[in-house]
Amino acid sequence: MHRFYVEDISESNKSVTIRGKDVNHIINVLRLKNGDEIVVGDGSSRDYYCTISSIDKDEEEVIAEIVDICDSNSELPADIYLFQGVPKGDKMELIIQKCIELGVHEIIPVFMERSVVRLDDKKKGKKIDRYQGIAESASKQSRRGIIPKINSYMDFNEAVKYASEISDYILVPYESAEGMNFSRCVIENIKKNVLESKDSSDNKKISVFIGPEGGFAQSEIDKLEEMDATILSLGHRILRTETAGITILSILSFMLDD
Repeated sequence: MHRFYVEDISESNKSVTIRGKDVNHIINVLRLKNGDEIVVGDGSSRDYYCTISSIDKDEEEVIAEIVDICDSNSELPADIYLFQGVPKGDKMELIIQKCIELGVHEIIPVFMERSVVRLDDKKKGKKIDRYQGIAESASKQSRRGIIPKINSYMDFNEAVKYASEISDYILVPYESAEGMNFSRCVIENIKKNVLESKDSSDNKKISVFIGPEGGFAQSEIDKLEEMDATILSLGHRILRTETAGITILSILSFMLDD
């Protein structure tokens, strides 16, 4: 069943109105018609199962009658924040797409000491807009209950401050960390605490820091350790920056998804 997102849907509503670029997709690409069934997410983990009742090409809107409402079952019981060292080229697009498929809650691009890429404010804005579009497409494809936010670019100190304000756990995959037994114990402990608290009103929040192509500077590792971040290994192999985030998201998704 095809999925779309509409913000600010009220459960008292009997119908949902879809506007914008999704209308063209519905009419000209999917060729849906009256009576076809769709799912509309409100972006905050509620799914509205609907039947299309009206397609207006002139007004560029689609109206769908709400048949049923339920909580999305596609979200993890913890909110994972990926602080990604800004990579070169189009690697960030791959990272965003795959990490959203794996359940990330928010992605924050971070300029670190060894980041090669530098952008002016105009280019930053254009990049974030493009990244958010990729996030929406990946959310639809993977049937997410939310559209994860792609935050504004931050420098390392801003990222550290943000992580310290939101996080229950801060994880830092790093090649000089302790062995895999330590990593397994860390993940098992997080799993236990997350699943024990999953019925509470607030999800546990896990922040993950990934270095850029050149890795973390020692001063950055020292700063993260001062925050009581957990430095852990992902194995004996050195992973590329675009692989490391996907790897830790895969591990957390597998361990936490119930």
